[in-house]
Amino acid sequence: MSQNLNNVIKQAEQIILGKPQQIRFALACLLARGHLLIEDLPGVGKTTLAHVLARTLGLQFQRIQFTSDLLPADILGVSVYQRDTGEFKFHPGPIFAQMILADEINRATPKAQSALLEAMEEQQVTIEGTTRALPAPFFVIATQNPAYQIGTFALPESQLDRFLMRIQMGYPDAHAERGLLSGVDRREIVAQLSPQMESNELLALQKRAREIFVSPALLDYVQAILRHTREQARYTHGLSPRAGLALLSAARAWALLDGRDAVIPEDVQAVLPGVVSHRLQAVGEHTKRSSELLVRDLIEAVAIP
Repeated sequence: MSQNLNNVIKQAEQIILGKPQQIRFALACLLARGHLLIEDLPGVGKTTLAHVLARTLGLQFQRIQFTSDLLPADILGVSVYQRDTGEFKFHPGPIFAQMILADEINRATPKAQSALLEAMEEQQVTIEGTTRALPAPFFVIATQNPAYQIGTFALPESQLDRFLMRIQMGYPDAHAERGLLSGVDRREIVAQLSPQMESNELLALQKRAREIFVSPALLDYVQAILRHTREQARYTHGLSPRAGLALLSAARAWALLDGRDAVIPEDVQAVLPGVVSHRLQAVGEHTKRSSELLVRDLIEAVAIP
């Protein structure tokens, strides 16, 4: 791991207390050139994590508050007629930033949510017939409240699948919560954070992550996981090839964070909860099992070659 990347982790852990695993998941997702969905109750640090990563990584940051009256143009931008020139001038929306926080994404209508689809998949947006490239690196962190809360719209499967990982923050343990309660306001600390790397170095790390070696035996293991989900009646449908690619990308990034140049089965198992929890749906009596238990069942059911 590079020294600057190690500094990023240390600085983030000073703000997001007691959540080293969530920080590593978020960084692995970014190194894998993916997008992150954080689902949890309000007030557990979802938005703070996004702010900390943006400032620590030195990325241009924009926050979009998703509400029921949000329109796609509020995200993408709009062309405004200029009377002095007689022409339309495009005013870019907040999507034209390196890191986007889509805050409470499931409080917006599906039409507004769909404005992110092309951006997240192809790193570009098409507006009024013109395709415009987005900056690099480009990363979306979306937060969402539990579906049972009032005023939420469920994310369709096509939108969920654009997120490489979904994680939950959870409540802090007693020691971490004591530090939060007795310490300085986290917003004041975040405002004083200094970047620990430049965007060019982050792009280089993303490139290095794609070059992490994956052996044929490891590919056999990933294929066995995909095949198992497709053959078992406990799931509504199996994992797609895109999910397999996401699993490999995340495992490569996890290996990079551990300072290794090859992926091992433990890397796949480590990122499996974040990659498949929002892609696998159980049926029948298995719906009572949490996503954590479903992933544990999957790891236990598929033998390492």
